[in-house]
Amino acid sequence: MTDTKERQQMDPKKIARAFGILFILTWVTAIAGRELMSPVHSDPRYILGDGSDTRVLLGAVFEFLLIVTNIGTAVVLFPIARRYIQTGAVGYVTARIVECTFILVGLLSLLTVVALRQDLAGGAGADTASLITVGSALTATYDWAFLFGPGLMAGVANGLILGYVMYRSGLVPRRLAMLGLAGGSIHVLGFCFVLFGAIDAGSSGQFLFSIGEMAWEATLPIYVLLKGFKTTETITLDESAPTTAAPSIARV
Repeated sequence: MTDTKERQQMDPKKIARAFGILFILTWVTAIAGRELMSPVHSDPRYILGDGSDTRVLLGAVFEFLLIVTNIGTAVVLFPIARRYIQTGAVGYVTARIVECTFILVGLLSLLTVVALRQDLAGGAGADTASLITVGSALTATYDWAFLFGPGLMAGVANGLILGYVMYRSGLVPRRLAMLGLAGGSIHVLGFCFVLFGAIDAGSSGQFLFSIGEMAWEATLPIYVLLKGFKTTETITLDESAPTTAAPSIARV
């Protein structure tokens, strides 16, 4: 037997295409999931009513797909990003996992509301006041998880860390990467204002703090789908391959 590993080669254009598609899917799944699950997280009394559980469960599927696509963007990018800045590549994967942990906590809290509604609400001897209190606590858990997930970690992961990786590597134009750094910074600042009660979560004020981050997250996947990454070298998907030498960057 031989100990030699067969190295798999991947075209950076394919990596860019996969990254762009996954990034766009994070938008689709995030919007669909939050909208479909809105009857639960917007009304603590859902636990008492005859809500549309099918709609909520479909929303849960989209939330789970959001977790998959979020982590997918970091995993797909890792082989090429690590060749330029390994700590940034690892940091992006880690930040995405942390963000998805908050998303999962919020998802499970709302599914718990659905389960309690099905099992307890309307039953003989059901304590309405207690159920409302539990429902409120679980929806509050979702709100806090959403605040620390998309409200904070999206700006840290996609804005600051990913923006820094793209700026240092030159995989996209540095002026575009600077949009990510600026947008992520302002997004995190908006989170701080919400956390300390200066503005309300989901308000127009928080939206204004998120515009730059949203512009970055919308522009980046479109750019890489149309232009690809600014590198001409094939990527070696082999953990034993050296990572200290960065490939050349094609300047445009």
